[in-house]
This record gives sequence, C-alpha cells and structure tokens, in this order.
Amino acid sequence: MNRPLTDDDAALLRRYRRGDAAAFAELYQRHRLGLFRFLLGLCGDHALAEEVFQDTWMSLIRSQSEQREAVLFKTWLYQIARNRLIDHWRKQGRHQAGHAEYDEQQHAAPDPQPGPEQQLSLSRDQQRLQAALDDLPSEQREVFLLRAQGELELSEIAVLTQTPAETVKSRLRYALHKLRRLLADPAAEELSL
Repeated sequence: MNRPLTDDDAALLRRYRRGDAAAFAELYQRHRLGLFRFLLGLCGDHALAEEVFQDTWMSLIRSQSEQREAVLFKTWLYQIARNRLIDHWRKQGRHQAGHAEYDEQQHAAPDPQPGPEQQLSLSRDQQRLQAALDDLPSEQREVFLLRAQGELELSEIAVLTQTPAETVKSRLRYALHKLRRLLADPAAEELSL
C-alpha cells in the first residue's frame, strides 16, 4: 500500500478508525507531550492532568464524528481536552491551583543523565516556571499554553477559545511580558536593589 511518508493527523485518525492501530500510536506519539503539558499548565495538578489527558484520548476514540475541515486535528484535540477539564472543574467546583511538578526530562533526557546539581537547577527552574504560570490570569495562561505547548497558531487559538483574534494576541503579549518579568534572573534583581 503506497502511503505518504508522513500522514497528516486527520488521515491518521481515518486510518485508525478503519482498524489501523499503528496509526493511532503515531497520532498519540505526536501529541501526547504537548497535550499533557497544556493540561498540567492549566490545572497545576499532575493527577488531574493525567486523568483529563486519558479522558481526552478516550473521548477521541469513542467519538464517531470527524473534525470540521476548517479546524485542524490538533485544534480539535485541544478543544476536547479543554472541555473535559472545564467539565471536571464544574463537577468539583472551580479548581485549586496546585504546585505539582512534571519532570519533562524523563521524556527528552539526553543519554548522560544530568548530575545532582543540574537536576536541582532544573527542578528549581520548573518550580519558578509553574509559579509564574500560576500567577498569570487564567485567560492569559490558557493562550500562552496553547501557543507554547500546543504549538497552535493564533487564529486556531481564537477558534478554540471562541475569542476574537486581536484579544488572543493581546492576551499572549501580556502573558509573555508578565512571564519575562516574573522569570527574570532573581540574582540580577537582588543586585539592582
């Protein structure tokens, strides 16, 4: 069977629905890390992010509908995840921001493992980033995570969040400005005082 070297996501989903399990494995591999990071960044709770992550993939598998042609698969997937998280928050009463950590190095670790000092530094950086993300207003955090973790275009984020494109741009700009300020080198700040 002649197939392009890399199928687009919609083609992989169609192949999976026709019984090709390898197509789902490839689709999952392409999107698992970004989707999980997006959910973790929104909720700050590793266990909740994992639960919603699994629920998102199960919803995708159970769904018989195809995504609309005007919307990319990735946008559709992130919309499912976003809706599942919102559903969870509604059932539980609004979410509580946690301080759970996710060690992304497990998924992309170079062969020589970082030494203890480097691991401590990475852990502190991750804590600072999560604290900075937690400090953003939820609308800005969501737009930032969809762009940074989901690699969605601003127009796709506008469709997904049902927000005007100019508002999405503003939210991203404010989020980036605030994150730069919050993540500025603390040693440099101490020296300037």
